[in-house]
Amino acid sequence: MTTYVYLAVAIVAVALIALGLVVVVRGRGSAPPAPPQTGPKEPTIGVEAEPPRPADPHSATDVLTPEDVLEPAVTAPEVDRPQPVAARLRLLRDRLSRSQSTFGRGLLALLSRDRLDEETWQDIEDTLIGADVGVAPTMQLVERLRSRVRVESATGAQAQQLLREELVALVDPTMDRSLRARRSEGKPGVVMVVGVNGVGKTTTVGKIARVLVADDKDLLLGAADTFRAAAADQLETWGTRVGVSTVRGAEGADPASVAFEAVREGVEQEVDAVLVDTAGRLHTKAGLMDELGKVKRVIERQAPVTEVLLVIDATTGQNGLTQARIFAEVVDVSGIVLTKLDGTAKGGIVVAVQQELGVPVKLVGLGEGPDDLAPFEAEAFVDALLGNGAGAPAR
Repeated sequence: MTTYVYLAVAIVAVALIALGLVVVVRGRGSAPPAPPQTGPKEPTIGVEAEPPRPADPHSATDVLTPEDVLEPAVTAPEVDRPQPVAARLRLLRDRLSRSQSTFGRGLLALLSRDRLDEETWQDIEDTLIGADVGVAPTMQLVERLRSRVRVESATGAQAQQLLREELVALVDPTMDRSLRARRSEGKPGVVMVVGVNGVGKTTTVGKIARVLVADDKDLLLGAADTFRAAAADQLETWGTRVGVSTVRGAEGADPASVAFEAVREGVEQEVDAVLVDTAGRLHTKAGLMDELGKVKRVIERQAPVTEVLLVIDATTGQNGLTQARIFAEVVDVSGIVLTKLDGTAKGGIVVAVQQELGVPVKLVGLGEGPDDLAPFEAEAFVDALLGNGAGAPAR
């Protein structure tokens, strides 16, 4: 009996212990009691109310609308203001007077002699030929000058003035040097720029664009030099700087098709002129020269080519005349652009190339700056050669 009593007590004790453990475990896993909710304290007399706290700017309840998002401002590329013609002509005079000073001073010194004997006239001929004026033009100039000096008994400053007049006549101010880059009969003027490798054609096209933009012309550029990878990029950069668009094709594309597309867009956009850059090509390569003729023919399905400008490096001298002759046979060159004229003392190339082709020098390059391309003027050129000497009026 006693045994049964002990067994019952043990069972009750175990049950109580188990129940106590369950209560403890449940107590540990339960959330702590929430603190009593209290509203904001009411201000007491003489105490200011606490200002309301600002809302959390990072709250998940805040939703940004499109109007709340500020888009970054898009800045249009800055457009250059090319120098006007008057400023370019002043640059022409300054640069030429420095680069051609030896040539001009030499002639003036010879004509300043007290006595103009046969030896002096021979020296004058040598100086002119050495400046790339060419043999035939030199003989023509010296013969006319000798005759006038003898008839007018001119010496010193008078002889120098006669030299200026004869040089101006030789350069020929009567030639039409205007760029035919204007709309006519509902079509834009189309200017093709051609020349051998390395004369700076693409750069020249960019500079011509600046000359025309300064004259308030509306332009389009055509990057038909598809052989040189960087040519189209270079031309597009020149155009962007003055707010002019460029039509370009894939590298290695047919140059004629790119030129055709450029002129087509020019017609549609009713621009004043389309400038077409072409790939440099050796004048001795018949196939490449024939391709140049094809480019011109394809362009003329859209609009007439109103100007073909041949770019010649003035430092190449007589070799430039050979190039000019062959290009003229293929594409009917209508004007010459002489680059690097400030880098040579042989300014007589102006006379030689005009006499060779019978077409005028229309533009001259005088340096590496973006506006170092100037319209050519015969009298300004001669004055620069002579350093405003020989009684030439200052300009």
